[in-house]
Amino acid sequence: MSDREPPRRRVPGPARPARPDARRRPGPGARPARPARRPAQARPGAPRPLRLGSPRPRLRLVGLALTLVMIAFVVRLFQVQAVDASTYAAKAEQNRYVGQVLAADRGEITDRSGVALATSEDAYDITADPTMFAPDHLKIGDGPEQAAALLAPILGQDQETLVEKLRPKNKSLRYTKLASRQTPQVWKQIKDLKSALTKKSETEKNTHNVLAGVFSVGTSKRVYPNGDLAAGILGWVNGEGKPGGGIELQLDKQLAGKDGKIRYAQSGGRLVPTVGSTETPAVPGSDVELTIDRDIQWAAQKAITDQVKESAADRGYVIVQDTRTGQILAMANSPGFDPNDLSDADSAALGNAAVQDAFEPGSTAKVMSMAAVLQENTATPMTHVVVPNRLHRGDRLFKDDIDHPTWYLTLNGVLAKSSNIGTILATGQLGKTQAQSNKVLYDYLRKFGLGSYTGLGFPGETKGILAPPDKWSTSQQYTIPFGQGVSINAMQAASVYSTIANGGVRVDPTLVRGTKGPEGRFTPAPEPKKTRVVSAKTAKTLAQMLESVVDDEEGTGTKARIPGYRVAGKTGTANRVDPATGKYHGYTSSFAGFAPADKPRVTVYCAIQNATQGSYFGGQICGPVYKRVMEFALKSLQVPPTGAKAAKLPVSFQN
Repeated sequence: MSDREPPRRRVPGPARPARPDARRRPGPGARPARPARRPAQARPGAPRPLRLGSPRPRLRLVGLALTLVMIAFVVRLFQVQAVDASTYAAKAEQNRYVGQVLAADRGEITDRSGVALATSEDAYDITADPTMFAPDHLKIGDGPEQAAALLAPILGQDQETLVEKLRPKNKSLRYTKLASRQTPQVWKQIKDLKSALTKKSETEKNTHNVLAGVFSVGTSKRVYPNGDLAAGILGWVNGEGKPGGGIELQLDKQLAGKDGKIRYAQSGGRLVPTVGSTETPAVPGSDVELTIDRDIQWAAQKAITDQVKESAADRGYVIVQDTRTGQILAMANSPGFDPNDLSDADSAALGNAAVQDAFEPGSTAKVMSMAAVLQENTATPMTHVVVPNRLHRGDRLFKDDIDHPTWYLTLNGVLAKSSNIGTILATGQLGKTQAQSNKVLYDYLRKFGLGSYTGLGFPGETKGILAPPDKWSTSQQYTIPFGQGVSINAMQAASVYSTIANGGVRVDPTLVRGTKGPEGRFTPAPEPKKTRVVSAKTAKTLAQMLESVVDDEEGTGTKARIPGYRVAGKTGTANRVDPATGKYHGYTSSFAGFAPADKPRVTVYCAIQNATQGSYFGGQICGPVYKRVMEFALKSLQVPPTGAKAAKLPVSFQN
């Protein structure tokens, strides 16, 4: 403890009272004096008051900063527009507007029930920007070669061809198509490969994405779900989207629609979404509904294919037609082709031979000769016709398909036994002279549609050959009545029998029922043209005579019989002109008819060219095809069997 005494604390005493005279008392009217302020005493711990500085230095500083920024902008603008203008202009080439075509969806082709026969699926055109493969862009010299090596196995193309497309002679070319209408799977492979290369180039310095300049454009690919079914009718669409025959070509304007356009900004091959784009939408094509019945088409195609193969023939065709409306229910060719893949197709099989082949019909044409004879009242089915084994006319000696003793036939028997000589004798009575007879017969052939287009408007259709009567040679005057020396197509032949079945009125055949536009509205096809050829009475008589061909044991068409149905038909076996040599070689075998004979609903025509194995007679090889197809069609259309009995007209008479 310290021995020093602590300082004493001074204790304040009581305040002294103010002197009374310390302030003068104010006089009257004087302003009262303010009380004296007590000096402020700082409280312990209280903050000292802040004083605001002058704002002028700060404003000077902000102004200086803005001035420096503006100077930087001016300097940069001068650099871009003057110093480095060419450099930035070159870079801008990689960031500019580009345009593409928006392919319109092609309309479907369906059968009469709406079943798709031709449709379209999503596909991609694989494209590229050649400038993005240049050395100054990729920083490597073999960019096209590396890209082609990766793409060739995916696209199934030659590597050198791809290199040529990626390194064009025109160095400024910005667009090239590498492959058309590839499947989504193909584009996915390329897209995945691009992504992998992009990731690799980001992590490895010396790696370059050589596929950065490869792109896709959405489009569609034509697909035929039923393979070769009705290929001759449909035609095809090639890899470039161009139609190649058939309905695809005939109605391309309606099916194709109208392509649209899009224009957008792109940078390095990528869309710049913030810049915006202009687009003209594509207008889809219309759907086309055919008169074809898919099931009947399948039956016809199977039947003719089997018979052509069995007979080792060059080709064959079958047509099925609705006798009342003229609508074609089936039109089948053999051999055919698969429009999905034309790589293995025989060029001779492309197209629709049923309307494009012209051939001499043979005895199936005799029904027109008999129609003229009946309509002109030259003879009746009961008229007697004496048929010798040989007949000399002009510079030729005519015969039937077999040697025979003199036949004593009715006119009905001439048709039933398909006698060439009997037909020459009957048509010779159409006029007072042979020239007059020729003129009358020619007029009827024209009415039946020979020498004219059928009305289908089908690409490549032939109208056949029918010379005017004053141009007929000596032999043609006598061969044309039984179907030689005149050429037709299969559709014309079928139409002849549909005319008889329809009471003597020819209805132009049709393949199209109508179209359905993008808005979904169905527009029926125009009504077909109708022409009266012979009277209803003549047509009914002819139908009864044609029954004798099938029902009578002496007829040539017994293999076409259908249990429960009355069948009218006619066989044909004609010498065939070889299209390669222009000379007669082989035969055209045929059968034509309709059923039920007393209430016709369906016409079927079959022809086979140059059968080389087995029989070549029309009744033997086409009769069974007719029966097979007709049976199927009658059942498919639910046509009931007829109950009435056939007329059973006599074939011969007793001398």
